[in-house]
Amino acid sequence: MKRLISLSLCIALLAACNKKLDITPAGTPTSGNFWQNENDAVSGANAMYSEFDDENFYGRGYWWFINASDDMVTGRVKAEGDNIKNFNSSFIGGSYTEGQWKMRYIVIKRANDVIKHVPNIDMTESLKNRILGEAYFFSGLMYFELAYTYGDARAGVPIVNRDSTLGDAPIPRAANVDVVYDYVASELQKAANHLPYFDTYTTAEYGRPHKTAAWAFLSKMYLYKKDYANAEKYADSVINSGKHALLPNFADVFTIANNWTSEYIWSVYSNSQSPSGWGSILPGVMLENKGWGQYNGWGYYMPTKELYDSYENGDKRREATILKPGDSLVYFGNKIAYASTNSLSGFQFNKYMEPFSYANKIHVSPNGDHPTTDLNLPLIRYAEVILIKAEAKLMQGKNADVEINMIRNRAGLSSVTNADMTELKKQRRSELAGEWANRHFDLVRWGDAKTTYAQPLHGYSGAIVWPARNFNPAVHNVWPVPRTEVTSSNGVVTQNAGWE
Repeated sequence: MKRLISLSLCIALLAACNKKLDITPAGTPTSGNFWQNENDAVSGANAMYSEFDDENFYGRGYWWFINASDDMVTGRVKAEGDNIKNFNSSFIGGSYTEGQWKMRYIVIKRANDVIKHVPNIDMTESLKNRILGEAYFFSGLMYFELAYTYGDARAGVPIVNRDSTLGDAPIPRAANVDVVYDYVASELQKAANHLPYFDTYTTAEYGRPHKTAAWAFLSKMYLYKKDYANAEKYADSVINSGKHALLPNFADVFTIANNWTSEYIWSVYSNSQSPSGWGSILPGVMLENKGWGQYNGWGYYMPTKELYDSYENGDKRREATILKPGDSLVYFGNKIAYASTNSLSGFQFNKYMEPFSYANKIHVSPNGDHPTTDLNLPLIRYAEVILIKAEAKLMQGKNADVEINMIRNRAGLSSVTNADMTELKKQRRSELAGEWANRHFDLVRWGDAKTTYAQPLHGYSGAIVWPARNFNPAVHNVWPVPRTEVTSSNGVVTQNAGWE
């Protein structure tokens, strides 16, 4: 390990400490002077989390890819972001998405170091198992995110041999994305075997991986792999564990008080602690630009009329998800009517607004240039696992009314019978809009992207706010490999065909 980033923090770094990770260089440790004791194991494991505070990890950068969907528009003019949404290759090499690949391989490197060295440390067995489980989890999760972003039947992403002595030598891409998905399966299965259930954690350990989180991502990976039997199997592992339940009120999912309740499976731990908070900046990124003069909102990723109109009448999720002009909200202790001076569509996402409702800004970062909050950003939650099971059942020719009606009924909608994929697609959209669930990739994997993106997008007034786009599935079903990865490897890492 050429350079270890050690974290000076208690085990409670992800919750009870409620402070920014204290990340400091620790010289240039080697296997000879590090990985000697339990404290080294804890520090090495904690190092896996440091990248999650980067604004581009789970905040703005990757969201430019999610912003490609028909659910949202950039919000305000931003040339590089606009080019990404338009599948215009001129964005390649730009700062917004160029680091996505590297950051995830940094986490993988640190996970591999843990997996290589911690088994040989004399330490508490239960803690050793949990730390190894964390490492397998993050390795599997990072490869999963890389795989569906950059990989397809033509090429996967490089899989690092954790026992290799090649150091930083470039590694060719795996033959195809299924090879990577198989590796993800192996890593997440090991994670589940090592990790405890979430309800065994103390509050000081909240935010660390746990058993049902590994199963949930296994289920989602198998859905993407089109292995529907295994997608259903691992969704059932989560459901039948008895550890999760839908909250009665949809809007309550997106509140600070419910960061860790029954619908939680895996989120980006975030806080507002001075001086700059820690975690996902997405709530501040989606806030009105300049926050009506009271906070440095960034004004990106605004909902479209297409999304608003897609909800059924009486669906409680619509108002919980989207603010339209004239809607009432509480903003830093004061009741106001929503209006925007910058939103290209005239709408704003409402899901992440709860931290901005409190007086005296007690739940938002003091630094508007890093606008984290005390609300954790869900990456996968129980409702999505139910919808994964529903889709997997439908794709096997089974009836999924039970699962789909669980989601519909919570939203205030009546039950349906013999629900089909059209209903499933509608429920994924209505339930998960504006979330990491990634509607853009849903449209890609369903084969709906080309037709959907051939239609313009509209704002609240009915005016076109985004023209129709030309989506070529042969090229655009995957995003381009960052240019720096291709050039620095002297072509060993190849670019996805058609991008450049």
